[in-house]
Amino acid sequence: MTTSKLSLQSTAEQLIKDGFTIIVERDQQRIFDDEEFEKVGCRLVPNSSWPNAPLDIPIIGLKELPVSNDPLPHTHIQFAHCYKGQAGWSSVLSRFQRGGGTLYDLEFLTDAVGRRVAAFGFHAGFAGAAVGALALASQKQGQKLGLLEPYPNEAAMVENVKTALGGSGKGVRALVIGALGRCGRGAVELFRKIGLDEDDILKWDMAETAKGGPFEELLGVDIFVNCIYLSSAIPPFLTKQQMEAAGAQRKLSVVVDVSCDTTNPFNPLPIYNVNTTFAEPTVSVELSQGLPLSVVSIDHLPTLLPREASEQFSSDLLPSLKEFPERETARVWTDAKKLFDDKVAEALAAA
Repeated sequence: MTTSKLSLQSTAEQLIKDGFTIIVERDQQRIFDDEEFEKVGCRLVPNSSWPNAPLDIPIIGLKELPVSNDPLPHTHIQFAHCYKGQAGWSSVLSRFQRGGGTLYDLEFLTDAVGRRVAAFGFHAGFAGAAVGALALASQKQGQKLGLLEPYPNEAAMVENVKTALGGSGKGVRALVIGALGRCGRGAVELFRKIGLDEDDILKWDMAETAKGGPFEELLGVDIFVNCIYLSSAIPPFLTKQQMEAAGAQRKLSVVVDVSCDTTNPFNPLPIYNVNTTFAEPTVSVELSQGLPLSVVSIDHLPTLLPREASEQFSSDLLPSLKEFPERETARVWTDAKKLFDDKVAEALAAA
């Protein structure tokens, strides 16, 4: 089993004890040093050497592979972002079809009740809320939020955000949609830790959104954080027309789209169409009147807390990884394989 940026050393050590051979690519950017893996018995290989690995070795990665038309003959375990009609989805799947490879998408490894076995949701929500608060602080100073750097831990992130807000987030009002899920709970927790009053953290979930958007309530908070899991078309949460009509009455200044369904045809936030980055964390929404409005749409927010997010994710994934040798019969893997086959068939039909 080859891993590039997913498994950390403690997870690798447990897998080795269970009889796995773990091969890790060297990487100077990873929060975990190469030596941490070597100490627990992993074999280190050059960075980006996975295409040359024997075909019977599964490749564990994290985000999308580099854009290419090359066929993919290996078995890959990763987030591929190609099952919900995202831009380029059929091209990605065609690479597997042409190469004879298989994709087990981490987003769709689920337990018996359909809940994801591992997710970065909590840290994505936590970090997203932090970036939203930083963007608000910058905006209040007449500036645009600049370069983001990863934090060594949650405590350092919280202190940085509180400092940017003048010592506390007290007085800031925020609304989180999807507040009962992993991601939403993370956002709520960050807002609590930076000092927002509990009454100023509005926690919405399916009951509150059942009436269908757009939602006027979003215009009355400083920060709106979208943490939903989008699976089908829904009415938009916000529209430009709605905000233009509100004019100077709009309080909303920052939208954090943790869900980042930017290229999804069902995106419930049709007020922007680009992903932002650590270098450029926000994109402005052009409105003719009222306060400036910034959108945060970073699709790798957990990497702001790389060590803690990795530890949590790999710990959650470990039981399923232990079942991988029995992937022909283990339900979590057979379900993921069936979904892959179904999506490849859709891609072929769409070609």
